[in-house]
Amino acid sequence: MMTKKWDRAPWAWMLALLGGISYLYVVATGIDGLLVSVWKTSGVAFLALWAFFNARISAHQWIAAVLAFGAAGDFLLAEFGLVVGGTTFAIGHIIAIRSYWLNRRPEWTPSQRLLIYSVTPLALIIAWQLARQSEPGLLGAALAYTFIVAMMSAAAWASRFPRYRTGLGAMMFLLSDLSIFAGAGGMMDQSVSALFVWPLYFAGQALIAWGVVLTLSNEAIWSSKQMQV
Repeated sequence: MMTKKWDRAPWAWMLALLGGISYLYVVATGIDGLLVSVWKTSGVAFLALWAFFNARISAHQWIAAVLAFGAAGDFLLAEFGLVVGGTTFAIGHIIAIRSYWLNRRPEWTPSQRLLIYSVTPLALIIAWQLARQSEPGLLGAALAYTFIVAMMSAAAWASRFPRYRTGLGAMMFLLSDLSIFAGAGGMMDQSVSALFVWPLYFAGQALIAWGVVLTLSNEAIWSSKQMQV
C-alpha cells in the first residue's frame, strides 16, 4: 500500500492508475487520434513522475528513466510505428537490465536460477512460433525485441527487488509483447490479443514501479535514520 511514511507523490500514483485503467475504454472501442495517444501515454508517464518524486538520491532515478522511456515508447509507437516506438522501449529496457543486474541478489535458489536462465531462450522460441508467418524483416525485429525484453525480465527476477511485484511485473510485460506477436502473426485474432496486451503491459509497469520504488525509498529512509542515530 502507498503510505505517507515514504510516498512523496500519492497523487501521481493515483493519476497513473486512472490513466492506465481508463485506457481500457480505448482498447474496447478502438478509437484513435493524437489525444488518444496522449491518453495512452498518461498512465506510465505518471508512474515515471511518481518514481522521480520518490527518488531520495540521484542514484535511484534510474527507475524513473526506465518508465519515462516506456511512456515515450507508448506515444511514439502509436504515432510513428513499431521501429521508432520499439527502439525507445529498447533503450529503457537496456537501462533496466543494467540496473537490475547491479542490484542482483547475492544468491539464487535452484528454481530461481532455472527460471533466470531459461526465460530468454523460451521466450525466443515462443516469439518465433507466434511471428514466423510474418514478413522476414518483422520476424527479425520481433525476435530482437523479444530478446531484450526477456533479458530485462530475467534480470528483474534475479534482482533483489520483490519478485511478486517487480519480477512478476517484468514477466507480465514480456507476456504482453508475446500477445502482440500472437495477433500480428495470425496465431490469435487481433481483437482477442488486444484484450490481453494493455492490461498485462500496464499492470506489469505498475508492479515494476511499485516494487523498485518502495524498496529504494524504504532503504533510503532507513539509511537516513541510521545516520541520525
